[in-house]
Amino acid sequence: MKPSGQIVIVGAGVFGLTTALQLARKGHEHIVVLDRHTPPASAIPVPDGSSCDISRVVRFDYADNDYVRIAHEAYLKWSREPRYKGIFYPATYILAMDKTKSGGAWLNDVKTALAREQLPIEALETAAKAKKLNPTLSGDLADNFTGYQNRQAGWVDASKAVTQLRDDCIEAGVSFICGAAGTVRGFNTDPQGRVRSIRSLANTTVSGDFFILAAGAWTASLVPMYNSTLSTAQVLGYVHLSDEEIHALKDLPIYTSFSTGWFNFPPHEDTRTLKMAVHGWGYTRKPSAEEISGDHVNHSAPVTRPQRSRPNFVPKDGEERLRQGLKEILPEFADRPFEKLAMCWYTDTPTGDFIMDLHPDYSNVFVATGGSGHAFKFLPVLGQYIVKAMKKQLPPELAQKWRFRTEYKQESGFKGDGSRAGPARRELRSEERARL
Repeated sequence: MKPSGQIVIVGAGVFGLTTALQLARKGHEHIVVLDRHTPPASAIPVPDGSSCDISRVVRFDYADNDYVRIAHEAYLKWSREPRYKGIFYPATYILAMDKTKSGGAWLNDVKTALAREQLPIEALETAAKAKKLNPTLSGDLADNFTGYQNRQAGWVDASKAVTQLRDDCIEAGVSFICGAAGTVRGFNTDPQGRVRSIRSLANTTVSGDFFILAAGAWTASLVPMYNSTLSTAQVLGYVHLSDEEIHALKDLPIYTSFSTGWFNFPPHEDTRTLKMAVHGWGYTRKPSAEEISGDHVNHSAPVTRPQRSRPNFVPKDGEERLRQGLKEILPEFADRPFEKLAMCWYTDTPTGDFIMDLHPDYSNVFVATGGSGHAFKFLPVLGQYIVKAMKKQLPPELAQKWRFRTEYKQESGFKGDGSRAGPARRELRSEERARL
């Protein structure tokens, strides 16, 4: 890519914005980002994507040492750099499970990977020990409890982080096209198969020399992804807290139950809420024919119509899982009405690895996606790795890990990285789809 070339980035989530900022810092002069939502409104990126909302976990607990090292690199920036003050909040991270259920091998692999990097954790052999060290946990915790805690962790206010990132992009000279003109519906190609421009919902086009597709869960609706991604919806719940409850729970750890996928955040003071979610296999939504660009196969996608906010809805079985998790750690809140429920769309890959590679069908389209529910924490360093991938400067092991894969033929190949449990993935029913 020449510094004077026109670069078009589709998507203003963490993949798109971190790439835009890094390219601008590297001297690229003409960068435009397209998104459905308009800056400087707080609803950029899209409210139903995975780069928004009030909180994201920051941890480096992985079974894969590449991710341990890169996540730890990001954690050090979150926790030490002044620019993240008021955005990053330290908190203890607990990973627990029922030791009679599957998953013990993955938990041991995480411990081994952390030990290999000389990153200390504290074993929690019993629920009693976990509660003694974290007295805000009032429930019985996981059955047949085992786990550990890591004090080098925390959470970030996702909306504030993305707002800051967006402002950094604007100050660096990045342009934005949003609304209907920024809602991409397809690509225009020349006889040689190179993309020349994008088509928008407003029937406009944006020309470019190089295109970066960072559209998250909407990516497979725009180009063939060869079954290398699957969009899945995860459930979120929010409980309103009083001032007294916020104070009482200020030291609440981030508690993740590997056996169920349930996890929580400490209280969010600005919104006076306790947020929880399920990191599981999720739900799929088969798109209609008009929602897909071209004739390629797409097994699942979020709705494509622009939305100003997330619908206040999750499937009934998802709500039950949220309540069961609350009962496990804070039973006094288990029957409290949810102030809000929502669905968060992941872009899963078969192995849980990111995708940072040229698209196999287009020589000037680079794909940056596949967050798989764990990419946000990498925000401080993500753009650096994406641009290295674009310039073929990644270490060989990372280039191999993040390549665009075309070998997955069946949806059953989506086994993840071993970090998920709970009920099997299922398709949303018609009455559930109507609520989205």
